[in-house]
Amino acid sequence: MKELIVNVKDDVENIFLLEDGILIEKYEDSNYKKRLEGNIYIGKVQNVIPGLQAAFVNVGENKNAFIHLKDILPKNDSKIDNPLNNIEDFDIKKYVKIGMPLLVEIKRDATCKKGSRASTHINLAGRYLVYMPNSTFITLSQKIEDEKERKRLYDIVESFVPEGSGAIVRTSAIGKSEKELKKDFDKLSEKWDSIVNTKFSGDKLPILVHKTNDLLNKLLLDLVDFDLKRIYVNTKSVYDNVLEILKDLDVENIEVIYNEKEDFTSLYNLQKQKEDAENRKVWLKCGGFITIDKTEALTAIDVNSGKYIGKEKLEDTVFTVNKEASIEIAKQLKLRDIGGIIIIDYIDMHNDKNKENTIKILEEEIKKDRSKVQIEGFTKLNLLEITRKHICSN
Repeated sequence: MKELIVNVKDDVENIFLLEDGILIEKYEDSNYKKRLEGNIYIGKVQNVIPGLQAAFVNVGENKNAFIHLKDILPKNDSKIDNPLNNIEDFDIKKYVKIGMPLLVEIKRDATCKKGSRASTHINLAGRYLVYMPNSTFITLSQKIEDEKERKRLYDIVESFVPEGSGAIVRTSAIGKSEKELKKDFDKLSEKWDSIVNTKFSGDKLPILVHKTNDLLNKLLLDLVDFDLKRIYVNTKSVYDNVLEILKDLDVENIEVIYNEKEDFTSLYNLQKQKEDAENRKVWLKCGGFITIDKTEALTAIDVNSGKYIGKEKLEDTVFTVNKEASIEIAKQLKLRDIGGIIIIDYIDMHNDKNKENTIKILEEEIKKDRSKVQIEGFTKLNLLEITRKHICSN
């Protein structure tokens, strides 16, 4: 059973997702953090950099948003005709010019050193579908594994997605009727119509034409179909917001508990769980441990045998630690919402079968992650490469 705790203290909103009392995801939001990711703007092209095949777009923030040519060219699923496969054959100056308006979605928030990342490939997320009005293909979540269900869902969605548009069928669509899917799509289509019909004049650009849902709204959209049974809140405004979101999603089977005098971090020893989730070193049951170090370019995870010495062969000892590390790493990626490039330095394994089993264990555990995780494999230096899309920037 999953429970969501939204604990507001000193204008900081801490959101905790628990499964059977165990913290599995945590997020922090406040009025001091400005989130642009998911916002859609009619921006104004400020600079075009042919040497980078990129441009900078003014979206009304301190730093202009960066956009690459691949995020401007049309996107389709044809491996033969897809222009993204031959990016060097195109000249960005033919597609964008200084001063022109450009409808863009912010795909990644700005950091202290870099501006935000933008794209003309718009994604509008609903409960069951993601509408992609500027793409031309329909795809399904990889977590929908049953082939009959995949075909059923594909046929349904294909029947109502307009020609020249695309969609992603989310995992939550499993078992849903055509009526439910169509209703979700119609909401997204209305939202898109409102965006493209926005009136503007060049001298008043940039303008925000669609503000993304707040963090809590986004999380509820993702969680209501996955065994979420109870929500705790300690602020009236959040309580009202939760009820409104659930009503809009036609969800009635989730209990909402409101108590403005309660500090819900006292539940399930949550404060201690939160502190443990922020430690650099994480101990494994066998006595080994992993360390997690985040840099601007990537996250490095190192596996160590620690106190574990094993009882038999060295290779067996190493595999035991690496196996437990894989389970814990999958948990920590989700718990800390680690995104981008991730490098895992396992203890060296000389047995190829153990390497394969280590990856299989990691793949199985990663299936529990709501985000997209890609395992690229071991490098020549025996480092395992992974990429993961973060759920919410922190």
